[in-house]
Amino acid sequence: MSLRWRIALGFALVALATAAIVALATPAIVDQGFSELDNENNGAATTATSTAATSDDSGDGPVTPPASAPLNSQAQQSTILRLIFAAAAAAAGASLLGLLGAARLVRPLTRLEEAASDVARGDLARRSGLAERHDEFGQLGRTFDSMAGELERAEESRRSFLQDAAHELKTPLAVIDATSSAILDGVYTPDRRHIETIRDQSRVLARIVDDLRTISLAEGGHLPLQRSAVAVAAALSSVAAGFEARAATGGVTLAVDAPGVLAVDADPDRLRQIVTALLDNALRHTPAGGTVRLAATAVAVAPGRGAARGATRGAVRISVEDSGPGIPAQALSRIFERFYQADPSHSRGAGTSGLGLSIVQALAEAQGGRAGAENGPHGGARLWFELPAASGGAGAPV
Repeated sequence: MSLRWRIALGFALVALATAAIVALATPAIVDQGFSELDNENNGAATTATSTAATSDDSGDGPVTPPASAPLNSQAQQSTILRLIFAAAAAAAGASLLGLLGAARLVRPLTRLEEAASDVARGDLARRSGLAERHDEFGQLGRTFDSMAGELERAEESRRSFLQDAAHELKTPLAVIDATSSAILDGVYTPDRRHIETIRDQSRVLARIVDDLRTISLAEGGHLPLQRSAVAVAAALSSVAAGFEARAATGGVTLAVDAPGVLAVDADPDRLRQIVTALLDNALRHTPAGGTVRLAATAVAVAPGRGAARGATRGAVRISVEDSGPGIPAQALSRIFERFYQADPSHSRGAGTSGLGLSIVQALAEAQGGRAGAENGPHGGARLWFELPAASGGAGAPV
């Protein structure tokens, strides 16, 4: 039974209990009052008869019996007092019943308050214990438990991120420290090769810091964006051209398949940054003789919050598909996490920060889109992102 019906039923029971006590007590009180009145009237009449007889014997004239009005008034007052006492007793009993009911209703709130206090003190594993109920308290308890679970996962993610960031920063710092110390100690000569090592590792550090800042700004909604209608085919071809030499060196075929009519509402620089990260990831996981395909298609996606029911909006999905080993099933849900590697044995190349796919997701969401990953039906991985279609361009809702 829902809480509102419990409260309504509780008030109804209190009222019924009060009325029942008064109704049960009233007949007895009234009967007692009339009985006392009859007794008093009978006593008064007997006294009057005796007095009259005595007067007749003495020769005096008829004597008027005493008035019964004071007796009636006294009986009426006694009855009223009893009714008041019965009503007061009924109200006290009903109030006690109401207090017991209120204590029972407040008990779940007390448990929830204790759980909230524990969570506030840092015990994120604490739950309300109300999830099994089927009323409003149960719904509130399940919402609280969901919130506490999200806080617990966020805290675990924060700790994991700090550990991963420390590890990623430690590696280039250790290389820089070891190389520079060896040069200062005379173990290494300060030649070009060792100086380039220090420079490359410094750039890795700078890249990690810059990527972390980009992700933070994007997730916080503070990333500056210069949005405009961007021709998808031209943007993809431009990025792909920058990877042609690398693909050719690795024996990988790079193909672009994007209709010229597609356009997205996006920041051109951030769009190229996303595509660059995806192509870099695909080429690093594609063996010689393989293929990397960059494609774009128009799609219709569900409306965002606040949109009219049943409405759809147009978007453009840009995907990068490779012919590599694919993504392990257990890694698909984590592929966009910071510093996550589906294959830990696959070392990162120089200049990478381990945050490329995290940036893809953050930048796509910052521009009103989303990102995803899946394995192709014939092997290989397909990573994609969607951005809103430019107004009036292909991909816009019809």
